[in-house]
Amino acid sequence: MTDPAPNAAAVPEHPGHPRPVRLYGPTIADDPAELYRSLREHYGPVVPILLDGDVPAWFVLGYREVHHVTANPQLFARDCRRWNAWDLIPDDWPLMPYVGWTPSIMFAEGAEHQRRAGAIGDALDAFDRTELGMMVGQVADRLVDTFAGHGHADLVEQYSHQIPLHVVARLFGLPEADIPVLVKDVADSLDVDSDPVAAHQRIHARMVRLVADKHREPGSDVPSRLLAHPAALTDDEVVIDLLVVLAAAQQPTGNWIGNALRLMLVDDKFSNTMQGGRGSASHALNQVLWEDTPTQNFIGRWAVHDCVLGDQRVRRGDLLVLGLAAANRDPGVKPREFGGPVANRAHMSFGHGEHGCPFPAPELAEVIAKTAVEVLLDRLPDMELSVPPDALEWRPSVWMRGLYTLPVKFTPTTDLPYLSS
Repeated sequence: MTDPAPNAAAVPEHPGHPRPVRLYGPTIADDPAELYRSLREHYGPVVPILLDGDVPAWFVLGYREVHHVTANPQLFARDCRRWNAWDLIPDDWPLMPYVGWTPSIMFAEGAEHQRRAGAIGDALDAFDRTELGMMVGQVADRLVDTFAGHGHADLVEQYSHQIPLHVVARLFGLPEADIPVLVKDVADSLDVDSDPVAAHQRIHARMVRLVADKHREPGSDVPSRLLAHPAALTDDEVVIDLLVVLAAAQQPTGNWIGNALRLMLVDDKFSNTMQGGRGSASHALNQVLWEDTPTQNFIGRWAVHDCVLGDQRVRRGDLLVLGLAAANRDPGVKPREFGGPVANRAHMSFGHGEHGCPFPAPELAEVIAKTAVEVLLDRLPDMELSVPPDALEWRPSVWMRGLYTLPVKFTPTTDLPYLSS
């Protein structure tokens, strides 16, 4: 049995935080499944942890406990200003983007959250699913056209992470000419080797201009519908919530596509599922959410009162990290197999409760992922990995599960309908 905290003697303790485990470091995400299994075996469903800089928090990894926390916002709330550890947090804390308060839907609660989430849900729900699938198909075909003649590609950089941004840009009503710049800025905002702050500022400025444009010329797009919604959102609210939608769509959906393609390329049984051997692409993509969900862990909730959770005494204002992937792997609830006519969709990959991914966003994300996978399989049916499976590298993040690259090779094709049109 592996000790989840081999350096426990060197790990500082905090009041009410016995034997904490560091949930950060260069190797913490090497084998998430084994990490979650070991933590569950040592501590149970709620684990005392230390985040970057040895900041104390609780890691909720039991399925029932995650469900309880997310289903009871009156006990575990989203407004980070409740945190009792702000005195330990420097301005440059690496996780500040997750906890720094902004007047966005992310930290809104109660009636205010319902007002904002309802407007976003209505704006997204107005899109016809069939038309969305056709739009995604066009985007996917155009991306495949850029590398189909080469006989090789990186399906992460050139495909899976490109598709959500191109689609969301169209749902936002951005001019076609602006989309490549937005795609690059979003990539730079997530890349520590570039200037992420400057890139984020450019994205924010672009959303400000977009809202101003939609005031002058409204259309059938998300910002126009938000501006016209009975919730009477201000321009600042629309801008910041567009940024939330953009961020929520890009990495999770891109990694969902990439993780599904990886599994298809390394697992023959899964590949048969993806290609119709014993199920649909939707069925197979659902399996990825159980096995390799893109959003592994999420910050978080803050305890409204002192309470007991999973036999741990949680204090008012304590931070709880939601272990979505760990909950999906809870042996008490994880489905033993994925066959049969109806897939089990009770995973926690989209969260749960008031602050779960709002309807219809999960449905739209599935349309995007399913269409992206189907187009690629149709266009490049003989693609295979161009490196050994164990050479694929996961990004060293405890928060998101995704590959650096997914290099493939295939028979080059000159059938490039969009480039030749």
